[in-house]
Amino acid sequence: MSGKHYKGPEVSCCIKYFIFGFNVIFWFLGIAFLGIGLWAWNEKGVLSNISSITDLGGFDPVWLFVVVGGVMFILGFAGCIGALRENTFLLKFFSVFLGIIFFLELTAGVLAFVFKDWIKDQLYFFINNNIRAYRDDIDLQNLIDFTQEYWQCCGAFQADDWNLNIYFNCTDTNASRERCGVPFSCCTKDPAEDVINTQCGYDARQKPEVDQQIVIYTKGCVPQFEKWLQENLTIVAGIFIGIALLQIFGICLAQNLVSDIEAVRASW
Repeated sequence: MSGKHYKGPEVSCCIKYFIFGFNVIFWFLGIAFLGIGLWAWNEKGVLSNISSITDLGGFDPVWLFVVVGGVMFILGFAGCIGALRENTFLLKFFSVFLGIIFFLELTAGVLAFVFKDWIKDQLYFFINNNIRAYRDDIDLQNLIDFTQEYWQCCGAFQADDWNLNIYFNCTDTNASRERCGVPFSCCTKDPAEDVINTQCGYDARQKPEVDQQIVIYTKGCVPQFEKWLQENLTIVAGIFIGIALLQIFGICLAQNLVSDIEAVRASW
């Protein structure tokens, strides 16, 4: 009996378990995002009344968690099980799905660069649409407040954009105490104050423009976002390039593993 053994093609254990380990993390992150999204909807009573998902006039931030979590869960599942079980169908699905996401990101980036003015108009429309629904959803309200505080802005292009909201508009028929005001997130911050004054925006837009600049931010969020993007362009570009390289790396590893598995099976 010969002691020699046939050395045929082998599946790389390093690639196999690297893809498996990476996607286990991705999979659990997807479950966490989905869990947070579903929990938030349950707290708002959406799960007991599915039709209410379409009732909100503005954007529900919970959608971000549900969609991102769903995509991460599907990708993580396909990559994890595909690598562990050496399932070429799941690995090919993982590669194609990741490739489609990469292509969509690349297309969105090119279109955003080519149609900058159109994107600006859509952003203006998006913000104003959500200003109208500011009081309709607590998650949307928190998102708008965070945006205005972080970028030190108010409204889409100016503070008067809050006239679009039924509680803050300056019409004579508006009986709200917040009439002709703005949310507290529009107010300039005093470093000496530890407690947030949620009424600081009351009647702010009834004052002369010079006095308004002392009390509230008068620049809109769209121009402030443009300014922030220009100042942090290198960091933003670096993040997107890093994500793109990770996606390309994942596609290459999965395809390499598929080739190894098919070569081993062909040698049987």
